[in-house]
Amino acid sequence: MTQSGRPWLLKEMTPGSVRELLLARPTLIVPVGTTEQHGPHLPLGCDTIIVERLADDLSSMFGVGRTPTVEYGVHAPSPLHPGGAALRRRTLHRVMNELIESWEEGAGVTEFVILTAQGSEAHLEALSTIRTDHARIQVIDIFALDFGDLLDHPDAPVHGGELDTALLLHLAPELVRMDLSQDFALNRQSMRTYRPGHSRQLPSGSPGSVGFPSLASPQKGALIYRFILDRIGRCLVEPGPTGA
Repeated sequence: MTQSGRPWLLKEMTPGSVRELLLARPTLIVPVGTTEQHGPHLPLGCDTIIVERLADDLSSMFGVGRTPTVEYGVHAPSPLHPGGAALRRRTLHRVMNELIESWEEGAGVTEFVILTAQGSEAHLEALSTIRTDHARIQVIDIFALDFGDLLDHPDAPVHGGELDTALLLHLAPELVRMDLSQDFALNRQSMRTYRPGHSRQLPSGSPGSVGFPSLASPQKGALIYRFILDRIGRCLVEPGPTGA
């Protein structure tokens, strides 16, 4: 099968086309996003937009099927910033288990690459403890990559800061309101109450984001996106024959 330059979206394919694609390579990319506020300047679907674009590009590059997106994840509620909606850890875990089981048993998928952009420990635990009979699962949190000198403040929290904002300025600039962005540095007291990755409430005084969105630019976002795409792409390169 050939499909130049387009992702292999399961929701747009017939069963026969899916069967043919999976016979060539029984792998599926599963993007898992969130519907969560990321400060006053970013859309609620920030994480989802990032992982969907990555899933589309990787599907096109490697000829791998891409499932519909799971658009809800595990994160702390934010009553001061309406619109977001979260799942409990056990709910996301059950949903993902049932989806993966359906594709493994019903379509013969032997490899799943789950892409997410949410560092909550509970969110990642729900994804990393999925049960399969035989299929291999890779769970990739893109924000766990080491971005090194691609960021001015690589140690700053991610939520709505330099990294998130740069990626959205590259991928969907029309959805970013830089005129509303606010930098928010964490002091020692804030660090004691806000621990990234633990689904904790944002520190008092935060505009809904933490870090330095003012340092973001479309050019920086393009460099970061290419870096992520290259790193994740290595996980999809099929090993050659022994001795190749």
